[in-house]
Amino acid sequence: MNVNFPKTDNIKGIKICRQGKGRWIEEFQEGANPRGEKYYWLTGKFINDDKREDADINALAENYVSIVPTYHDLTHNETLDNNILNELMHK
Repeated sequence: MNVNFPKTDNIKGIKICRQGKGRWIEEFQEGANPRGEKYYWLTGKFINDDKREDADINALAENYVSIVPTYHDLTHNETLDNNILNELMHK
């Protein structure tokens, strides 16, 4: 579950959304820690390329909390289904 809150004190409500499509223009900000060592902080500007009404980034822009149900499974099922790895291991 991915939950995001808009940057406002006037939240209109909650919307169940899809993950929005966009891109970052990356910039790096140089800083120094208390010991004087340099570090770089990744910053930048997010470009919204998603015009779908149910995209999370559009809900946030309209001052709604966005909730996106997520699912992460990076298994390459075709490889498993075809038994390719087992065949390679037993050669």
